[in-house]
Amino acid sequence: MEHRSSLQVKAKSNTQVYHHITPKTANWNYLNFEARLMNKGETWQHNTQDNEMVIVLLGGNFKVESDPGNWETKNGRKDVFSGIAHTLYLSRNTTFTLTAMSDTLDIAYGWCKTNEDFPAKFVTPEVTPVVIFGGDNATRQFNDLVPPGFGCSKIVVREVYTPSGNWSSFPAHKHDERRLDDQGNVLEPIQEETYFYKFQKPEAYAIQQVYTKDRSLDEIVRPRHNDVVMIPKGFHPVVAEHGFHCYYLNFLAGTDQCLANTTDPDHEWIYDSWTSKDKRLPLVTAEMNNTKN
Repeated sequence: MEHRSSLQVKAKSNTQVYHHITPKTANWNYLNFEARLMNKGETWQHNTQDNEMVIVLLGGNFKVESDPGNWETKNGRKDVFSGIAHTLYLSRNTTFTLTAMSDTLDIAYGWCKTNEDFPAKFVTPEVTPVVIFGGDNATRQFNDLVPPGFGCSKIVVREVYTPSGNWSSFPAHKHDERRLDDQGNVLEPIQEETYFYKFQKPEAYAIQQVYTKDRSLDEIVRPRHNDVVMIPKGFHPVVAEHGFHCYYLNFLAGTDQCLANTTDPDHEWIYDSWTSKDKRLPLVTAEMNNTKN
């Protein structure tokens, strides 16, 4: 029988909002996350209240009408393996109406409380930073949707593509203890994180470990398509099942809008061991968004 961890959340079936994670349900302090499916012409009206929010297009197209502006995606990807995301950032106290413009719309969004205001920002696939990171069989692709310095308060968003059989989020790292250097720079923040997984076939899966050095937390989970793994603390490496590429979408929120972290000292040496990049990457490009599926 497969072990079911409290850190792994299955998607709800037969409901428009198929993930709903809040500080109360996750027993943490900052990060909220939802995923939503909509049919063409359906609308979602919302006010961000005292939260900043980031909406990520997973598949389809939408338009948004709001106080600070109106935006519409014209070249949304069919699914996460068919291009790069459109990303919309909305500050607190924003009222908006989002309308599905494709037969099926799949979106994910995260939000957290803030006492700061930043301009709304709509980021298209063509200007989204793409990074090929790591080496050997730990090479993966980052699409930095909301990177550090984006112009927001606490949220960071990144989508990660890990080729079949590769390791990701590796060497293992953590961000659960706020540490500063002598100049006040953040060496490690406190951040909660969600890993939202997508695969091309239902039998595909990844393996993720979540552990602390004292092993008071030490879980190994096997996320499948549309599963979320919550990272309240600890190191959290991933490996993609051989034969299947792995996608996950990370939302992070906490004390600082950054990607500083601490590597497991037992694995730090691996950074200097890599001699090549995986030539299968990139798995997705902005050009793919313009291809008729």
